Amino acid sequence: MDRISIFGISATGYHGVFDHEKRDGQKFIIDVVLHVDISRAAASDNVLDTVHYGEVSELVVEQIQAGPWDLIEKLGNEIAQAILTTYRSVLEVDVVVHKPQAPIPVPFTDVTISLNRKQKQHTAIIALGANLGDPQATLAQALKDLGEELEILKVSPVAITKPVGGPPEQPDYTNQVIEVRTERSAHELLDLCQSIEAKHHRTRTVRWEARTLDLDLITFDQLRLNDERLTLPHPRAAIRGFVLAPWSWMDPDAVLEGQLVSRLAAEAADTKDIIRL
Repeated sequence: MDRISIFGISATGYHGVFDHEKRDGQKFIIDVVLHVDISRAAASDNVLDTVHYGEVSELVVEQIQAGPWDLIEKLGNEIAQAILTTYRSVLEVDVVVHKPQAPIPVPFTDVTISLNRKQKQHTAIIALGANLGDPQATLAQALKDLGEELEILKVSPVAITKPVGGPPEQPDYTNQVIEVRTERSAHELLDLCQSIEAKHHRTRTVRWEARTLDLDLITFDQLRLNDERLTLPHPRAAIRGFVLAPWSWMDPDAVLEGQLVSRLAAEAADTKDIIRL
């Protein structure tokens, strides 16, 4: 995971268990490390695609000046939660609170507490496909099913695509891509997708066979995972035009493994056969 680090943010706060600390105040110094994905910003060179560290610094000062709190543990937690709530693209944050003027009756240099907090909500990309029955109606119902369990942030236009791999003489596919937000883990989201597939009578007897519904988890935050059930990012997403094209229509600045999805879509072998509805 990429990181943005800001060290030595300082302001006067009124935190402490003693009355004189709340009355007179003292200097607090904060270090923050933001765990983010900077690949979109690296591709676009646009400040809107990254976390503005100047704004983060001002947010930290606001928390120092808020309260007052008895404990610097409370202050550190308030800073972390404010950052995660304000910046959903920050997946994890490390906060160190320094209290160099703490009322300790012996010589000392500094007092610090350190904490780490993570986003409770995650962002994922899911690819939908079907080529049996009434595929457009099936995808529409699948979106409703997913919307009952997740927050759907973006939905791509519908694409009609030729089958890739699998048994010959299959019907054309109907495909879409969506971006969702959820508190579920990656495996819990996979379970949900498979339960919705089962609801639509998905079978798994022949690899890449025709199907009533296919829900593929493409990305989950910036998680890299490879176990017996799930590989993230999806191992074939970068060469699948039927995923890349609708994804790029939905989000022209989307990035997969450090590369613009729109560029990958243009290079995918099957993109030329895709029809946008």
